[in-house]
Parts: sequence; C-alpha cells; structure tokens
Amino acid sequence: MSEIQKSDPLKSLKEFTAARIAIGRTGTSIPIKHSLEFKLAHAHARDAVYSTLATESLFAGLAQFNLPVLHLHSQATNRHKYLKRPDLGRQLTPESGDQLKDYDTAYDIAIIIADGLSASAVNENAVELLRLLIPMLLDSKFKLAPLTLVEQGRVAIGDDIGFSLNARLSLILIGERPGLSSADSMGAYLTYGPRPGLTDEARNCISNIRPQGLIHKPAADKLFYLITEALRRKLSGVGLKDNAGLIDH
Repeated sequence: MSEIQKSDPLKSLKEFTAARIAIGRTGTSIPIKHSLEFKLAHAHARDAVYSTLATESLFAGLAQFNLPVLHLHSQATNRHKYLKRPDLGRQLTPESGDQLKDYDTAYDIAIIIADGLSASAVNENAVELLRLLIPMLLDSKFKLAPLTLVEQGRVAIGDDIGFSLNARLSLILIGERPGLSSADSMGAYLTYGPRPGLTDEARNCISNIRPQGLIHKPAADKLFYLITEALRRKLSGVGLKDNAGLIDH
C-alpha cells in the first residue's frame, strides 16, 4: 500500500463521485476550505430553486424544430406559492388551457418543458437533449404535438397538457430538486395515456441529465427506447423497464 493510500484510504473513491467524502477534520470540525465549499454549494442550490426560465433563449433554441411552441403557466402565480402549494403547480391556468384547444388533433407525443425546482437545469440542458431526441422521433414517423414551455410547473402538469392535446404519450423535461453537487440536474418523465389524476407509478423517469451526470446522448437514447416501447406496448410506469441492450437467453 502506498503512503498516499495509507494517509487517505478513500482517495481513490473520490474519482467516482462528487459527494463529500473523506474531507478530513480540524479539531472537532471540518477544514475551513470544505466548510466554505459547502456553503457555496448550498447557495447555488438555493439560487437554482429561485431561478427562472430563460424564455427568450429557449424559444430561440426550440425554433430549429419547426414546431409550434406554446408558452403556458400553472395556477401557481409566483415562486412563493409554487413552493407552498404543489397542487397549483400541477394544474394549468384557464387561459393556458384555452391555448391548447386550437391543437386538439391526435398526436403520438407531447413534449413539455417546465422549470420545476431548477429552471437553470432546463435552461442548460433541455434544448441540447431535444436536438438529439426529436430527429430520432421524427425519423420513426411519430407525430409530435406543439412544444409547450411551462412556468411554475410540476411533473404532473404534463398529464394535463398531454390529455388536452390528445397525445398518446407525454414527455416532460423538468428541473430536479437541486442537490449540493448537482444544481443543474434535469429529469425526464414519460407517461403513456396521460390524463389528470395519474400518480408516480404510471410514469418512467430518467434523472440527473447534465454534463457531469447522464450526458445528453445516452439520455436521448434511453428516452427514445422507452418512448418507442411505451407506444408499442401501450403502457408506462412500473410495467415498463429499460431493457435496452439486454440479450434474451
């Protein structure tokens, strides 16, 4: 065993995680360097929760897909209400619901982009992921609904939107609860047969989509596989597993 391994036996593990392990101590406390890093990470997480969608740049980025883009809002009128009343973040305002009435023809997939608990994550990751995913969906002849950009939205608002658009499947990209090492983490939730009132067991989730987590290409590949299987098998949630790449024996 090397001298470095003797002094810090967990050093090699640090290569595989951003978690705070083996940070040492000074007396009965942690070193001041790590204490300050923790406070900075906490500040980044708080900033992420109160960040806002960069609507102009998102609209500009989404224009490349040549699909209508609708700007919607949940019934949570501000961030304070959004955090205190999760139920309001799951429902559209009547005005937003009216926008969807012009697009009620049948679609295969409705893609929703919502701020969630980290708009920063969506600002940084949503367009890059869709740049990979949407061409695969179109090449497979899936009919896409208008893209929707939702402020103060929770995961379940995708069910309401997918149902209103008469889509067979809804996919919502949403900012995840920021951790102390991942304030830029985006999640993707897909639901077959979206409708109001569904709960989490009806959805499939791919989380930690970000450059330092699950990067965009494998995330897009996983989503494409799950979407294709959900539409083929007419189900999602606990009955749908990510078996891509597995060999049947």
